[in-house]
Amino acid sequence: MSTNKHAIIRYQTLDKCFANSGKRYYIEDLLEACNKAIFNFDETSDGIKKRQLYDDIKFMESEQGWSIPLEKVKDGRRAFYRYEEAFFSINNQPLNDAEAEQLKSAMLVLTRFKGMPQFEWVQELIPKLDKTFNLYTDSNQEIISFDNNKFLIGTEFITPLFKAIQNKQTLLIDYKSFKSKVAQNIIFHPYHLKQYNNRWFLFGKHNDYNNLINLALDRIQSIEQSSENFDESQLVNFEEYFDDFIGVTKPNEGQLITIVLRASNQLAPYIKTKPLHGSQKKIKESTDFYTFSIEVIPNYELEKLILSHGEDLKIVKPLDFQQKIKYRIKKQLQNY
Repeated sequence: MSTNKHAIIRYQTLDKCFANSGKRYYIEDLLEACNKAIFNFDETSDGIKKRQLYDDIKFMESEQGWSIPLEKVKDGRRAFYRYEEAFFSINNQPLNDAEAEQLKSAMLVLTRFKGMPQFEWVQELIPKLDKTFNLYTDSNQEIISFDNNKFLIGTEFITPLFKAIQNKQTLLIDYKSFKSKVAQNIIFHPYHLKQYNNRWFLFGKHNDYNNLINLALDRIQSIEQSSENFDESQLVNFEEYFDDFIGVTKPNEGQLITIVLRASNQLAPYIKTKPLHGSQKKIKESTDFYTFSIEVIPNYELEKLILSHGEDLKIVKPLDFQQKIKYRIKKQLQNY
């Protein structure tokens, strides 16, 4: 693989272009896309010429590269390029030796940032990469375990859905909700993937509704590309979207409220070190109780979270939400 500092940028750009079935990429378009990506990274660069582009494509098709299933489709006197297999990506392929060495070097650089503010994520990323690719550990001993359900259904859709979001590709999805006995064939415009409670959810726009909805990946039966134009009318800033509630369900008419809770002295250390929500604030602390507040939109996931702490967590106010949880506890007692 070329050691040129722009090579990875070019390969990734070409991969996106080849995977985007919604647009025809002729050689001139590929050249423009590569040079635009390079310029965005390095404004001093002069870009590349067609000869380098052809070399890049040849490398990507080779065994030393990724053996990409590239199709050159004739269109009059010209031809456009695309992958023969839907949702193929070089990012789905196993690491070759050169890439493994590059990843190892990158991990060595990352270790320099451990412990620094704003780089806390490195503490989790490095062990995950090391466990996945076995870059440093020679023994078969399991050193670390992550919270992961290897039997989870639907994870095979994560990569193609990720690519569809990247390429703004409308999808035809066979989806069977828990409330339905048969699968529905829906046209869906994917915006965002989120993991919650060890399950994956796809956020986007259903063709039949004018609001943002989510689909559980374990209820998806199949996905195909759709020729319908991509609809971004319900696209939001997802970094802000999840700020006001817990989980993945945001009630359409939900209002942000302040909930005051009281934790027992046994639960208090866990609540303080792992807050229920980012808005959590301390109100009062004694030897018996830890009183705090959160500002959220109430939903099903919040109720489940509160109930999971049993007798160690009490809702102080508001009264209507307290009564709702009380009603659920009474219903639960009827099972025993």
